[in-house]
Amino acid sequence: MITKTKFKGLLVIQNKSHKDKRGYFKELINEKKLNKRFPFTVISFSKKNVIRGLHIQTKNPQGKYLSVLKGKIFDVALDLRKNSETFGKHFTTIISENNSKSIFIPKGFAHGFCTLEKENYIMYSNTNYRHKRSELGIKYNDKELKIKWPIKKPIISKKDSKNMSFSKFKEKFYK
Repeated sequence: MITKTKFKGLLVIQNKSHKDKRGYFKELINEKKLNKRFPFTVISFSKKNVIRGLHIQTKNPQGKYLSVLKGKIFDVALDLRKNSETFGKHFTTIISENNSKSIFIPKGFAHGFCTLEKENYIMYSNTNYRHKRSELGIKYNDKELKIKWPIKKPIISKKDSKNMSFSKFKEKFYK
């Protein structure tokens, strides 16, 4: 089942999961239903209390289909599409192995997440390839964004600790 959100193009997908005494079989991506191609798929692993993001590619932007293979995350999508009615607003949801949800985040959003379990394996299928030179990040805890992260002391990368403020992003890309 696909659920639309108030953010144009941002979808929450309830995947079909077939469980029995052996385990489960779960559908993750159906390109036909989404009418999207996903040529680039990656997996990340994070331990508990890691925040990754908020990341975006300014050139060759990517739509992302995200699923949690093991664990649980607090997922955040920040709308950075200049003429969008929801520009500067964010969408959050919990995605886990147990709830069988996935999310499709269209091009023009920054994305990040916080891991909530000991081991978290996240699969991203992207509509475009990685373009390292156009990757950038916005501070996960930028006060203007008012994102209510579920943890107080996150583990973040050295790279993400240098992410720019939301106001600096707007100044650099939208003036």
